[in-house]
Amino acid sequence: MDKKDCFNLGYIARRVGNHGELGFVLDVDDTNRYKKLESVFIELNNSLVPFFIKKIQIKGNNATVTLEGIETITRAEELLKKSLYLPLTALPPLKGKKFYLHELAGFTATDKAFGEIGVITEVLDFPHQTILQIRHGENDILIPAKEEFIISINRTTKSIELNAPEGLIDIYISKKEHDESEKETDEE
Repeated sequence: MDKKDCFNLGYIARRVGNHGELGFVLDVDDTNRYKKLESVFIELNNSLVPFFIKKIQIKGNNATVTLEGIETITRAEELLKKSLYLPLTALPPLKGKKFYLHELAGFTATDKAFGEIGVITEVLDFPHQTILQIRHGENDILIPAKEEFIISINRTTKSIELNAPEGLIDIYISKKEHDESEKETDEE
């Protein structure tokens, strides 16, 4: 399984007990979806290795897990701080303005005032805000991925319609035009 075909479920935070049990921290919105999880991929030496789950108990965003083949403290400690992954196909489909960070790359972005502004090259996930990085000619336009700025997402046509804050796109487009006019002045 390739990492690009997976999403990060969380990580292994600690050892629990003396028989190889592990404490997972799940970095997901709804942990209830994972109460019957049968397997998980663990990143070991830059590869995703599948492990079958014998038992899982979830409380909040924490899970106590028993994995097949991990029955000693030593084996459990080898997995501490390792990242957990599941295939993208395990994600529930989203509707409306909700989206997964990985799914918007490649979508064409259109703004209510400017029309088509470019293609989303990346969705940047910062601690306090998620940003859409949109390629516009040779420059990038950065727009916060806030629900109030998203009019609609069309997964069929791979397009997103935005209503960016007034003046935000102008900053990027005006800067490009200003830079080009400075080049022309310098060349004269």
